[in-house]
Order: sequence, then C-alpha cells, then structure tokens
Amino acid sequence: MAVTKPDVRIIATGLFTPPHAISNDELVAAFNAFVDRYNAAHAREIESGATAPLQPSSAEFIEKASGIKSRYVMDKEGVLDIERMTPRFRARSNDEISILAEIAVAAARDAMKAADLDARDIDGVICAASNMQRAYPAMAVEIQHALGIEGFAFDMNVACASAVFGVETGAGLIRSGARRILMVNPEICSAHLNFRDRDSHFIFGDVATAVILERADGAPRGEAYEILGARLKTQFSNNIRNNAGFINRCERETGEAADPQSAPFTDKLFVQQGRKVFKDVVPMVGDMILGHLDELGVAPGDVRRFWLHQANLAMNEFIARKVLGRDATREEAPVVLDEYANTSSAGSIIAFHKYRSDLKIGDIGVISGFGAGYSAGSVVIRKTA
Repeated sequence: MAVTKPDVRIIATGLFTPPHAISNDELVAAFNAFVDRYNAAHAREIESGATAPLQPSSAEFIEKASGIKSRYVMDKEGVLDIERMTPRFRARSNDEISILAEIAVAAARDAMKAADLDARDIDGVICAASNMQRAYPAMAVEIQHALGIEGFAFDMNVACASAVFGVETGAGLIRSGARRILMVNPEICSAHLNFRDRDSHFIFGDVATAVILERADGAPRGEAYEILGARLKTQFSNNIRNNAGFINRCERETGEAADPQSAPFTDKLFVQQGRKVFKDVVPMVGDMILGHLDELGVAPGDVRRFWLHQANLAMNEFIARKVLGRDATREEAPVVLDEYANTSSAGSIIAFHKYRSDLKIGDIGVISGFGAGYSAGSVVIRKTA
C-alpha cells in the first residue's frame, strides 16, 4: 500500500531527567552488602542445604546482560540503603501535586516551550505509562490541571509500549477534531523494582517524557514529523508481570500489612522470565516493523533512524538486524540505555528526543516500543520541517 497523505504530525518532545544517578558500581556495592548479610544470617540453613545462598552481582555482569551502565532515580539514598533497598518518597497531601504528575508536568513544559505553545493551544492530555501512582483521579487529569489546560485528559497503560499507543491514540483524537494533544510518559520504575533480586535489580530507571501532536493542516511553526502510519499489537503473556494492583498491593493473603521486601510481596514487584521474553518479543517486534514498513511502501533500507524501546541492548540489536538484514550502526539505532537504563514507556521517546537533530527534510524514522502484555507498537514518521 502506498503512503497516503499524512494528517497528524509530531511537533515537539520534552524530557525530565531526575537529579540523582546510580552507577553499576554503586548499585552492586549495595546489593552485595545485602547478599553478604543475608548469607551470614542464614549460614546454618545454607550449610545444611535447606536454603540456597544468594549470589553476588557485578558491574561486568550487569553491562554484559543488559548494556546498562547507569540509571537516574528520584531517590538514590533509599535504593542504596541496605536496610531498605527501595526509594523513599515523602508522603504528600491531597492538596499537593503528586510526584508522578510533577515530573510529567516538567517534561510537558519542556515540550511546550520547544513548540512555543501555552495551555490554550492544547485540547487534551494523555498520560501513557507503566507505573501509575494511583487508580483515580486519573494522573492525566491532575497533569492537565497543573498545566492549566482546558478540555479533557485520561490515563492509559500498555506497559513499555504505552508511548507508541499514546501517540496513535492522540492522532486518532486529532482526526476526530482536536487541534493538539499532549502525551506524557512519567515513569518512576524504581518504585516497582525489587532491588534485592540479582536478575533484575539493575534494569530500571526513572524519567518523564512528553510528545505534542497537532493537526497537519498548515505550515508548521517549527520542526515537524508527519505520521505516516502506526501499527499496534498485543498478545497475552505472564513472562513479564507486576501484581501491584490496588486490590493486592498492600496485603498478604492473611490480610496482614506486608513488608515490601518480604517473600509474600515479591510477586507484587517487577518479575520476568528474561530468556522467554527475548525469544518471544524479538521476532514479534521485528516482523511487526517489517510488515508495517511494507504496508506503507517504505523499504527498510530507506529508514534513516530506529528509535527503539531501551530495554536491553542485545534485544534492540537483534530487532534492528532482523529489520535491516544486517547490524545497525549506533547512528541508525541510537542507544540511551547505557545512561538511563530501561525507562519503560519513555525509552524510545528519550532516544527520539536526543537523536533527531541531524535528520534532513524527507528522512524517515521508526519509533517503536514493546514490553509486558506482550504489547508492541511502531510509529513511522517523516521529517517535514
């Protein structure tokens, strides 16, 4: 199918980066101190064979397994405190802005400044993220209120693919009559991560991103990327899961208040079967992108840049190789994973935000997110201004 005339474009992005960074060495030092203490406290059980000893981690293991070298977090002290090993956030009253809304507003203002827009220029807000702070009121409505935007707002969660789903949803709202939509991705992933689990304690970081979309019915005032098409896909899998829902987040089966680091609470945090995820998701996403490009009449070799979800370096490399039929260069598939770690829905938007200034008019790129669900999506764009 040939490319049809696009009717929606992306005109700006925004980024909020937390003030604190944790290197692999710092994270490993805290984790290994916890391991040493645990093994000493359970020495008799370990010696008898009743309990398996915990294994230490290393910076080399983390980088080899994931490509991650560091991550930004909203609270560094709580994560590295081996008595706690989870972020500590001050309880806020209902009259204060929520922490998730706060970082989303910061990213949104960055995008609005880049596009030279104010609240009167935007008709709706979508908060698309994996790690929502509460069930209701919707985070999006609070963000809308803080920004002074009239109109409407709502939340959506499609895990790590939330941003691409949010872009396509925003485009649909514009086609239905909205002038501009603000789509934000605030992710405080550190609050859902088990920092005492060797296989996953290094994966996630915190961040917030924003994207502004508008109707493509006139000359843009600044840079613009027309949306050639979007493709979305979901397939149920338990291989990536987080059970911290509003029903079971804070209770054990007995109804007692749970220690967030106790055994009964571990499945309320992020868990995954990484090898199965890799085996399932890589071909699914590669085939989805190839099929989408073919549908639009775009040859893979004509794509200037792939802004892929920053989950795992090897995963991104395999997906790019499947699409291109060869290894992608860092210019073709830029990486922010080493600095930011996995930031769930925000990862591909960080890459797009940071690595697009060199594109020329007419260059085509693909924004793609994928993760739990399974969920996956691709948005094909072309620079027009």
